[in-house]
Amino acid sequence: MSEAVLYDAAGPRGRRRILVGSVVGGVLVALVIGLAVARLASRGVFEAERWQVLTRSDLQELLARGLVATLRAAALAMVLAMAVGGLLAVARLSRRRWLAAAAGGWVELFRGLPLLLILFLFLGLPAAGVTISTFWALVGGLTLYNSAVIGEIFRAGILSLPRGQTEAAYAIGLRRGQTLRLILIPQAVRRMLPALISQLVTLLKDTSLGFVIAYAELLRVGRNAVEFLGRPYSIPVYTAIAVVYIAVNASLSLLARWLDRRTRRRYGRTVETSAADEAA
Repeated sequence: MSEAVLYDAAGPRGRRRILVGSVVGGVLVALVIGLAVARLASRGVFEAERWQVLTRSDLQELLARGLVATLRAAALAMVLAMAVGGLLAVARLSRRRWLAAAAGGWVELFRGLPLLLILFLFLGLPAAGVTISTFWALVGGLTLYNSAVIGEIFRAGILSLPRGQTEAAYAIGLRRGQTLRLILIPQAVRRMLPALISQLVTLLKDTSLGFVIAYAELLRVGRNAVEFLGRPYSIPVYTAIAVVYIAVNASLSLLARWLDRRTRRRYGRTVETSAADEAA
């Protein structure tokens, strides 16, 4: 079967236009960056004295406590969101209409609500006589929102497998639960791993919303440090926080690649959809 052509290859004139556009765009971006750097330099942002504040032990200890609090909330929310998301995916694929409808309602509700609104809902529980800490408010909000998204990732990964996999499992006498657990989910994990890791990275970054509910995560302790040290030290402190977030998220992406290589060596390549399966 021939591959579908999505667009025509650019001719000589089109390639020249693309080259000119790329050069002009690159020059404009470099100009904007240069102006920003010059403006910051004129205000003394790059003076060594400002950046030496990052060597202070008390600041490092404060940021370390904030990082631990961030990772603690993110790790627990990741586990709970994946567990609930897996149950939602299985429920939405159920043949029982009431169960599929209930899971679909959960997904549409919490996927449609902003995460910040979900956090405020948790803070409103004391009005109903339920006391909850800021840690559990943040973890609960992250779990509710991301379980809906991860559930759809799981469901899409399972539905992307060839139909013949399910039919072959039924042919050898496996029940629906066994088919999901033994045949479909192990293959679907490989396909949905990039989207799953991307969502987990988003979850990790969303822990910064704990800032608005007074949870002492990394961004909030950084803000406290800036208020104590003074505004001239805001850029060094926030730059250090940004570097920490990038390092943690990059580590998560590297872990995903390592898991993908390991499963590729152990189980081989995933089954690809054949032309006959697509036709069916």
